[in-house]
Amino acid sequence: MTQLNGEGDHLRLEDVRVRPYGITDAPRLRRMSARLSTASLFTRFFTGTPYIPETYVRRLDRLDHWNHEALAALLDDDIVGIAEYVRDRADPHRAELAVLVTDPWQHHGVGRLLVGCLARMAARRGITAFGADVLLENRAALSAVHTGWPLARPSYEDGSATFRLPLAPTAA
Repeated sequence: MTQLNGEGDHLRLEDVRVRPYGITDAPRLRRMSARLSTASLFTRFFTGTPYIPETYVRRLDRLDHWNHEALAALLDDDIVGIAEYVRDRADPHRAELAVLVTDPWQHHGVGRLLVGCLARMAARRGITAFGADVLLENRAALSAVHTGWPLARPSYEDGSATFRLPLAPTAA
């Protein structure tokens, strides 16, 4: 258990539930912006933005839950994290991975929980590897990649590291 503030609030991963992102989640996703720093938004969207871009919200409203999937981590009625993959059209066995966790919940296992659930789901759908682009200044994400995939070696370009992250096969 990790103390959140002096008022006795605590962050407990066991209080978080994970489920597929749904069409009624757009207001929750917009509210999530209030708990994200500009640094967190920059490392996720690779651009300076004061809130989650509306184009991103609309894109998630059109998930097909096969080639494009997203999972939301919720505490009560608030999204505290989201992870998504988008299948590569040129290589349907690969998908791009992206993760966003609210600032209070960073470093508490939410990202790891989401990526683990998403990886198992993707593997069952024939995806054998995630691709991930991580800004070099995003030390937490780089550490998370190295923890989950210790043998992954990135290529570097324009201030970011690009990883190929093999997924564990699942039993049919």
